[in-house]
This record gives sequence, C-alpha cells and structure tokens, in this order.
Amino acid sequence: MMPRVLLYLLWALIGTAAARAEAPDSVFLEELTWTELRAVVQSGKTTIIIPIGGTEQNGPHMALGKHNRRVQLLSEKIARALGNALVAPVIAYVPEGGIYPPTEHMRFPGTITVPEETFEKVLESAARSLKLAGFRDIVFLGDHGGYQRADKAVAARLDREWAGTDVRAHAVEEYYRASETEFPQLLKSKGYTEEEVGTHAGLADTSLMLAVDPHLVRTNRLQPGEGVHGDPRRSNPQMGQLGVDLIVTRTVDAIRKAVARQ
Repeated sequence: MMPRVLLYLLWALIGTAAARAEAPDSVFLEELTWTELRAVVQSGKTTIIIPIGGTEQNGPHMALGKHNRRVQLLSEKIARALGNALVAPVIAYVPEGGIYPPTEHMRFPGTITVPEETFEKVLESAARSLKLAGFRDIVFLGDHGGYQRADKAVAARLDREWAGTDVRAHAVEEYYRASETEFPQLLKSKGYTEEEVGTHAGLADTSLMLAVDPHLVRTNRLQPGEGVHGDPRRSNPQMGQLGVDLIVTRTVDAIRKAVARQ
C-alpha cells in the first residue's frame, strides 16, 4: 500500500497539473475555452486585437502565409505588452486583386482574394461577435496595405453604431506605418539603398520574417526576381528584430492612446 504522505504528494501534483491545463498562459482567444475566456474578460482583459493578414505571393523565397504568421506573432507581443489584451484568430482572406482577369498578386499561384465588401462584412461581424463576448476595445491590426482604408471605414461605421455605449472599434494605422514606412527609413539611415530595402519581399520585408518566423523563408533563394520589389540577399534576423521592436513599441503606444481618448 502506498504511504499516505506519498499519496498526498501525488494528488497535489495531479491537482497542480490540472490547474495549469485549465489556465494556459496564452493571449490567443482560440486557445481558451469559453469559460476561461469569460473569466479573463471579467478580470479586466477587455481589449481584443483582430489581426488581419492576407494570403499572397511573396517572391520565390517567402511563403504565401507571410502576412498571416507575421501579424499573429506580432499581435501576441503587442497583447502581452499591453497586459489587458487578447488576440482573435487571424483574418487570412482579404482583397488581393481581381480574378477575371487576374490582377496584382492574383497573377501568381496561391494568392487568395475576396471582394472588398465581403472583407468588410467579415470585419464587422467579427467585431460584433467580440463585443457580445464582453470586449470593450476592438482593435484592427492590418499587416497589408491593400485594405487599410477598409479597416478605417469599418471602425468608423461601428463607432457610429455603438455611439452611447462604452465599446469602441479602433483601426490602428501605426502598426502598418511602422513596418512599411518607419522601418525602411531606419534601414536607409544605416546605409541601405531604397532599391535594396524595397516594398515587397525585399530587404526589409524578408528581414522582418526572419526575425518573426524564419521557417517561412527559403534562405537559399534570396534573390531579386519576379514578385519581388527590392533585394532580399542581405536580409538577416538581427536587422528584422529592429523592425519588430519598432512595430511593437509604436503599436502599443497607439492602442493605449486610442483607448485613453475614448
């Protein structure tokens, strides 16, 4: 027969493991049960980030899910820095151009597009669902330039709809501005040329991905070419980390200011 002290220790270990399983250290909504989510919201975590990505070509060296993975992982960092925020599932289907005939990134296999009105309806429905769950500040973070105006339009419509309540929608442009304007400017100040830094799958874009999730980058294919605007050959994770830090800092500050204004 097992000694009583050992039995108590065993039950204590089982109880501790169960408690950990019931309360994961995660800011991702989809990793929580509904009762865990309810408790988290009741505890004061009433800001929710809706990360918006996109599934598109990123040159021969970077995976189609670049935007989705990047906005997910950066949103996690932003939510943890805020301390009172969670992260909704990534919206991966966004406007990417026409199908008949194929335009923009739709000229490359694997890119997925939806009509802009459909995209806006998805944003609206997601935000209303999260409002129903108890969130009070609903934040759109878009990793792609093609729908920034749509994010703002949806947030403005929801704010008009929710006038008189304590719930607000925020389209935080500082996230995209930091990655697409400030980070490239930082690299240029370090001596890299505008042609090398690029605007799509070039030095800046690829370095960011290497810092966030290098598994999505084929380092043996870092070359200028079709679908690439810039030169990714000198990309590295240390350079990308400068962009990560900049994006997180700017976005956290912008969200705090937006919440304080309401």
